[in-house]
Amino acid sequence: MRVRGGGVAAVVLVVGFGVAGCEGTTLGSAGPEESASGAAGGGGGGGGAALAAVDSLTVKGRAPKTGYDRDRFGSAWADTDSNKCDTRDDILKRDLKNVKFTGGTCKVVSGTLDPDPYSGKEVTYKRGRSLVDIDHLVALSDAWQKGAKYWDASKRIALANDPLNLLSVDASTNRSKGDGDTATWLPPNKGYRCVYVAAQVAVKKKYGLWVTSGEKAAMRKALSACPGQKLPSGGNPTQAPKRFTAH
Repeated sequence: MRVRGGGVAAVVLVVGFGVAGCEGTTLGSAGPEESASGAAGGGGGGGGAALAAVDSLTVKGRAPKTGYDRDRFGSAWADTDSNKCDTRDDILKRDLKNVKFTGGTCKVVSGTLDPDPYSGKEVTYKRGRSLVDIDHLVALSDAWQKGAKYWDASKRIALANDPLNLLSVDASTNRSKGDGDTATWLPPNKGYRCVYVAAQVAVKKKYGLWVTSGEKAAMRKALSACPGQKLPSGGNPTQAPKRFTAH
């Protein structure tokens, strides 16, 4: 257990793979969590059924990518929760097993992703030659084209560093995702797809991002296989502290 922004305690549990339909798994502010026997409200859920939440998302066409730049979401891995560790190390510390640090308890130098949620395989993390990425579940470019272009910098910075939208994953598998949404990319590990899609729904609902008609249909299709999948909740506030700026 460790304290994250706003004094909220996040409990790290290991996601259960291979569960049919993934109804017993949720993904909240602490990342992948497993609820007890898929009980309603277990784990990191609490926002109701993810399938029902899909209907609350606004449908619009994808806006042009014009003007998108990673810098519009602030410097990478800003310490928006003010715990004196950058966001990347926070997520590595949360998601990896057998974590080792250098110079304190922030900078992660090694650990194991066991299993990787996207591929289901074990992946070793070593700083400087990492096989692990920190994925934005809702890609920043996708967010830009579905509402973030019109936000102030504070909200974009918050999205880029919100643990609800971040997950440690196998780098090679993640590179195939690009800035895809549910309609264009799902994890090869079928046992994780319900958790993954529910997380995207949660992030888009939390930040007021819209979805395309094709994306909404794909979300419904994926979650219809697991109608009991809970909607994740938690994460950081949707506005970053005023000291953070973006170009």
